[in-house]
Amino acid sequence: MYPPIEPYDHGMLDVGDGNLVYWEVCGNPEGKPAVVVHGGPGSGCSLSMRKTFDPERYRIVLFDQRNCGRSRPHASDPATDLSANTTPHLIADMELLREHLGIDRWLLYGGSWGSTLILAYAEAHPERVSEIVIPAVTTTRRFEIDWLYRGVGRFFPEEWERFRQGVPEADRDGDTFALLAAYSRLLADPDPAVREKAALDWVTWEDAVISLETNGKPNAYSDRPADAVMAMTRICSHYFSNGAWLEEGVLLREAGRLAGIPGVLIHGRLDLGGPPDTAWHLAQAWPDAKLVVVNDSGHTGSETMRKEIFAALDAFAGR
Repeated sequence: MYPPIEPYDHGMLDVGDGNLVYWEVCGNPEGKPAVVVHGGPGSGCSLSMRKTFDPERYRIVLFDQRNCGRSRPHASDPATDLSANTTPHLIADMELLREHLGIDRWLLYGGSWGSTLILAYAEAHPERVSEIVIPAVTTTRRFEIDWLYRGVGRFFPEEWERFRQGVPEADRDGDTFALLAAYSRLLADPDPAVREKAALDWVTWEDAVISLETNGKPNAYSDRPADAVMAMTRICSHYFSNGAWLEEGVLLREAGRLAGIPGVLIHGRLDLGGPPDTAWHLAQAWPDAKLVVVNDSGHTGSETMRKEIFAALDAFAGR
């Protein structure tokens, strides 16, 4: 990765609804604009994301999506209302930030949930997008959510049963979305012990899904700071129990709107939580996208995947 850098500008953007979104800009003020769209939803940006781009050639924008990271109010506080935190709100926040920074067009970079938000934003505002690089492709179809929180349990039956047992008995035997909605209610419970147990049960399942990967490490999610875990689990359950407020399959169906935008899709063949068929279908629907399937990588990446990411970003830096 490129050496550590510090932002040369940062701030809190008032996006309405009582929300302030943290943003920062690193690298070359005259460089090619690129924005990092983090995953989760609700994970926030990490310092390592600054080091993915050549700081001499890129003007690197990072921001924490509503109610997570350094944005306020924070979802770890049960009093924080998430009703104004939806995919359309996040798309609007990205446009407001672009205008605030005086950027005409920018490269979009991000994976996992970040790729869903990237695609939703790009299909809404294709004229504002220069290129797209996505490692770990998702479109957050209900089909994909059902696989991540139920179907992949075929590989982890004991861990999935433990996840299922984390909600009240009345909510265990419905569909996946009833289960996720039950978690969403538990994570907003006034009793801190109830919230903490629900958050731990949720991230323990997330830990299990990536546990077999080369880059997977024990307690990858559950070892995060308590407030970060609480924010991520609240926001994840809020989004996924509502299908991310996206019409089923719309991002694949509308991928033709990305015509003329060069893209690189980089996906691990061993990604149990997000199998590569979604990336393949997107590449078929998006005429200007190149698909790279990395045989030694899962959701958490590998050295091979890292090289593919750097190659794509370095190639786009000169456009």
